[in-house]
Amino acid sequence: MSLWLPNHFSTLTLAVLTVGGTVGLAVAGSVLLRRRYPSLARGEHNDMAGVTLGMFGAIYGIILAFVIVTLWTQLEDTQTIVASEATDAALITRDAASFPAAVRARLEATMSGYVHAVVEDQWPRMRAGHPSYGATETHLQDAFGVLQAYDPKDEREQVFYEQAVGHLDDVASRRRARITMARQELPPLPQVPAVGGALVLVPLTFLYGMRKLRVQILFVASVAGLVGFSLLLVFVLDRPFAGDLSVSPAPYREGALARYWTP
Repeated sequence: MSLWLPNHFSTLTLAVLTVGGTVGLAVAGSVLLRRRYPSLARGEHNDMAGVTLGMFGAIYGIILAFVIVTLWTQLEDTQTIVASEATDAALITRDAASFPAAVRARLEATMSGYVHAVVEDQWPRMRAGHPSYGATETHLQDAFGVLQAYDPKDEREQVFYEQAVGHLDDVASRRRARITMARQELPPLPQVPAVGGALVLVPLTFLYGMRKLRVQILFVASVAGLVGFSLLLVFVLDRPFAGDLSVSPAPYREGALARYWTP
């Protein structure tokens, strides 16, 4: 479910469902409780409710901030891994220009197959939460095979050959890191206080009574809206390859790799 929703609905739609739903339920609950217990409007419990809200809100805010910062950092790290992998693939293509035509053609063919497999095969799998090494394994092994079978003829070729091997090793390393990130999700332990805290904090606002119903609704809706928006951030940032805020495969189509996509 955590993958299906962001992959099938826009962030705006999810915002309406999450934030709007949280505010709607909070306002409805507050109004119903006020009608059931009219004495709440006199604010008899405001001292206790205020202290409890302040203490619980501070703790909940720290937890949410930690979760959101962690997920945002994870998204940025994933973007860096993807950009680095694409850069290494592009550098292999540039290094191949110093090799004999036959070797260069075979190496470029394998790298072209690799970037196409990443974007067209592996990316949809990562978006669905089921990354696979097999989608690119053949092309990567073929690239290693080309370099392993080639014997540089002079010092100039030797320099570029060593660089190409190093970049190919980095591609393999970053591919593993990328697939690992595609499997990452928020562990259950932080999920419990992030979601459970909202189920406690929002109802607590119902106990803070105000004489005017409009002011009461505005107060409850403000807290519920902030909580709902925070939960939306946790939800959309949880998987770096899912939803509108996901990592893009654009680096594999740009720069020196762009020619592999030219018809």
